[in-house]
Amino acid sequence: MTDIQIFKQLHHQDEPLLLGNVWNVQSAKIYQKLGYKALATSSSALAHSLGYEDGEEMSFGEYFYMVERILKSVDIPLSVDLEGGYGKTADEIVSNILKLAAIGVAGINIEDSVVINGTRKLLSQEELHKKLKPIFSELKKNAVEIFINLRTDPFLLGIENPVDETVQRIKIFEELGVDGIFVPCIISEDDIKAIVNASEIPVNVMCMPGLPDFEALKKLGVKRISSGNFLNEYIYNQLEDTGRRILSEQSFLSIFV
Repeated sequence: MTDIQIFKQLHHQDEPLLLGNVWNVQSAKIYQKLGYKALATSSSALAHSLGYEDGEEMSFGEYFYMVERILKSVDIPLSVDLEGGYGKTADEIVSNILKLAAIGVAGINIEDSVVINGTRKLLSQEELHKKLKPIFSELKKNAVEIFINLRTDPFLLGIENPVDETVQRIKIFEELGVDGIFVPCIISEDDIKAIVNASEIPVNVMCMPGLPDFEALKKLGVKRISSGNFLNEYIYNQLEDTGRRILSEQSFLSIFV
């Protein structure tokens, strides 16, 4: 069974797939060592590791290099957060996806929002359909086998009636033939249940304050759980705190206690 087949299968089992969100080889190796079944890049964490802000500031070439290094360091499926696609045209986005598929990437995330001059904007349903339809058509024509997780941002952007808007967008995703639906920043059990019940497509939720525990998410029918860039932020906050203690104590003792 290929990594892509394994990855798809992991979205259709009783236990939700808990992803290890990675930004370099070290983080990927640690998650594999711990027994995680699959990994996914956090575009934000990886961008920060290269000195960029999130929102496709790093080039696709830089991103591709890091993805390739991570892939070579582990032997479990890897999905790539492709943000808006790292391209201005459908051809450019398809080209990027083909390159990722060719090196063995098992899945990708594509978002229904875009960052313009530092501000994130939700594409209208019409804009979304116009953007994605040629991409999916071209991938189908090329018989590309890769898990496509469509990230939808009504909750992340705090728009009015986010459940209704998300459900309407799910209809577009179903028509296109996506493999998964990612709804970041959703935390209410009632909202999660409404989204899960709106489609047979596996639903992915993300680490947030107030998110139900994994057992509750399983009962609600969630199939995939990710941490985004939150663990990356947590680790570097710990590094900052430890570095501060070394300065104040004039000793490395705090590292070893």
